[in-house]
Amino acid sequence: MKIKKTVDELDPYVPGRSIYEITSEYNLKPEEIIKLSSNENPIGPSPQAVKAVENSIKDMNRYPESDLSDLIQELAVYSNVKSEQVLVGGDGADEILDVLGKTFIEPGDEFIVHLPTYMYYEFTLRIYGAIPVFARWDIENNQLDVDSVLAAISPRTRLIFLCTPNNPTGGLITKEDIQRVLESTEAVVVVDEAYFEFSGTDNVDLLKDYENLLILRTFSKVMGLAGMRIGYALANEDIIQYMYRVKPVFSLTKLSYVAALATLKDHEYLERSRAASVESREHLYQGLKEFPMLKVFRSYANYILVDVRETGMNSAQLTEELMKMGVIVRNCSSFRGLDDYWIRVSVGTIKEDDLFLKILKDILE
Repeated sequence: MKIKKTVDELDPYVPGRSIYEITSEYNLKPEEIIKLSSNENPIGPSPQAVKAVENSIKDMNRYPESDLSDLIQELAVYSNVKSEQVLVGGDGADEILDVLGKTFIEPGDEFIVHLPTYMYYEFTLRIYGAIPVFARWDIENNQLDVDSVLAAISPRTRLIFLCTPNNPTGGLITKEDIQRVLESTEAVVVVDEAYFEFSGTDNVDLLKDYENLLILRTFSKVMGLAGMRIGYALANEDIIQYMYRVKPVFSLTKLSYVAALATLKDHEYLERSRAASVESREHLYQGLKEFPMLKVFRSYANYILVDVRETGMNSAQLTEELMKMGVIVRNCSSFRGLDDYWIRVSVGTIKEDDLFLKILKDILE
């Protein structure tokens, strides 16, 4: 059996632990588990989305819509762009990454990723024969080392990924630094704004001036539809049309489509969702800062990065102790650019946050 060399050499992507895994491994009941590992929405989906899905279940025997014009129009209004600047995909934003690989990458081309960040960029594009070139995220100051990005640009560079707020650090990239990168290359600069709603900032205004900018977004976070797998991209019309040439026609399921459309129209839910996650993030931040052995990073997303090396445990040991008590947080040792002493804590309900902080205190004391 002949396997592609790039696939044979590829390390599998490591997601966060699931509730099912923990129930089986530690003999716990699902309702006993607090999941603070996957940057999910703690208040659940929009009731309007649930209703729309319930009303459409009977149509599961039909193919999804190929004409997404009403959803695209809603996204254009939400994002303050033209409909021609919107591409919608299934499998969250991950399908958009795959379409970027199909559209822009030839074997031997390069792409730039700052470390640490979301590792699915590298996982996806290496399959197309692309070569990752690593820039630096300044962990100590929780900001992009933009000079390291500029130094990494070469004639082979096709894509540059800038994640803001950055996953897993929660820090922001300034608009000025994004502009410096955009003006230094003809490569497509992908600004991943999966968590922008929690930060109060975005970079859509740059689209009118930079033809090589693509903004990547998702319905998995503030919109509460992680299980429905919906992502979208914003860019100039030419980029969008080229990407539509290679995007699968029916990648967005019928149920995902109706859920996405209903969520965008539920303005009250969107504001309540954003506010709940920001409140939880600040509550967690203040609670974690009470532990002198933890180094807690200010975040503009819906998670917090924590350095645990002063606890006497590494991230694997601490996450193991938490899982025994029914709490799942993210062990970040699989993130390239981080060592074995980092965890990421996602927002929960305030009740879940308080129980997590109590359990953490019991473990550390």
